[in-house]
Amino acid sequence: MFSQLKDFFSSLHQTEQSSTTISTELACAVLFCEVMRADDNYTNEEQEKLTCLLQNQFSLSNDQVTDILEQAIQLSENANDFYQFTSQLNQHLSLDDRINIVVLLWQIAYADGELASIEEHIIRRIADLLHLRHSEYIATKIQAEKKFVSTN
Repeated sequence: MFSQLKDFFSSLHQTEQSSTTISTELACAVLFCEVMRADDNYTNEEQEKLTCLLQNQFSLSNDQVTDILEQAIQLSENANDFYQFTSQLNQHLSLDDRINIVVLLWQIAYADGELASIEEHIIRRIADLLHLRHSEYIATKIQAEKKFVSTN
C-alpha cells in the first residue's frame, strides 16, 4: 500500500517536472491536438493539416514533427486542462503570435470541412487562456473562415 502511494506521488512529481520543460512547439502541438481530438473524429485532413502547420510554423523536419506529435498526443490525452500549455505560450510569445496560434487552431478545426461546436468551444477556452480579447477571438475566426471558404 505504501509502495503504491509512493509511486503515485512520484508520478505526480514527474508530471510537475515535465510540465516545466514543455517547449513552445510542444505546447502548440498539444493545443492543436486538443482541437483535432475534440469531436472524436480524427480525419486524415486534420492530421495532415496539423503536421503541415507544425512544419511551417516552427521549421521542423518530418522526424521532429513525428516526435513532437507523439509527445503531444500523449500529453493531450492525459491533460486535465490547458493552463500548463497556454501559460508557456503566454510567457514566450507576443500577443500577435498568440493570435496567430488561435488562427491555426481554427484552421485545424475547419480542416475536415466542418466546424463542430465542441471545437469552437475549445478554441474559445484556449483564446481566453491566451488572454485574447473577444474582438481578437472573433477576428481569428473570421480570418480562418475566409481562408477555408477560399480554398473550397
